[in-house]
Amino acid sequence: MSDWKTICRVEDIPVLGARRVERAQGAAVAVFRTSEDKVFALLDRCPHKGGPLSQGIVFGESVACPLHNQTIGLADGCAKAPDEGCTQRFSVKVDAGNVALDLDELKTLALEPVGEAKATA
Repeated sequence: MSDWKTICRVEDIPVLGARRVERAQGAAVAVFRTSEDKVFALLDRCPHKGGPLSQGIVFGESVACPLHNQTIGLADGCAKAPDEGCTQRFSVKVDAGNVALDLDELKTLALEPVGEAKATA
């Protein structure tokens, strides 16, 4: 059974935007909100050149990286063709408007230093 860490309320995430969650180790996690109030979480690093996805433009269930406009799927963290690569996805739970991330994933996934990260699915 997972332990969940409440990070904010859904309304604290801008519609078609993101909120950054800093971690003790590893890159921050970007938590995204769609126009339909669906919430997704990805490592805040584009698989192409490491751009901050939290600063990208959210459309549908994708985000455009602010550096080179690569389109990354929010559900799976993978770039849309013709682009390639994936960034780490994190589990999200929304309960009564509270947004929570899996505490074990926050502590164990994608902990490599920023310059050494490898793209994962």
